[in-house]
Amino acid sequence: MTVITFDDQETSLRRAVEISWFTWRRAKPGDLLDDDERYGWWGDSFPLVANDRIGSRLWLLRRRKLLPETISAAITYAREALQWLLDDGQVLDVQILTERAGANRLNLGAVLTLPTGERLSLYPNENWQVLYAV
Repeated sequence: MTVITFDDQETSLRRAVEISWFTWRRAKPGDLLDDDERYGWWGDSFPLVANDRIGSRLWLLRRRKLLPETISAAITYAREALQWLLDDGQVLDVQILTERAGANRLNLGAVLTLPTGERLSLYPNENWQVLYAV
């Protein structure tokens, strides 16, 4: 019998959040694009579950000014990317946190409520930022 410790679960969830946020999900037909490229992870072309998608659309914000609408979109995209954790019963709740860092940077964080009731706070801004406008 394999016993999964909280440390193992934390590592797995941290990895799941990073993959979900840092993999580029294909843009939807109505999304505002910088060019004609819709991008997206190639594996989404052959999902095992209909309409199953991996990644986030956070990449769409890479050249946007850091306005309230941009922050709202970042929260929406970040939550959309983690929805599968809720759907699959891995977590009970997902809270998206934002922190403005200077005039041109937005950091994201997530607080996941585990089935045990424990809360796990993740701040991958050391690895990546949502946007950094120049």
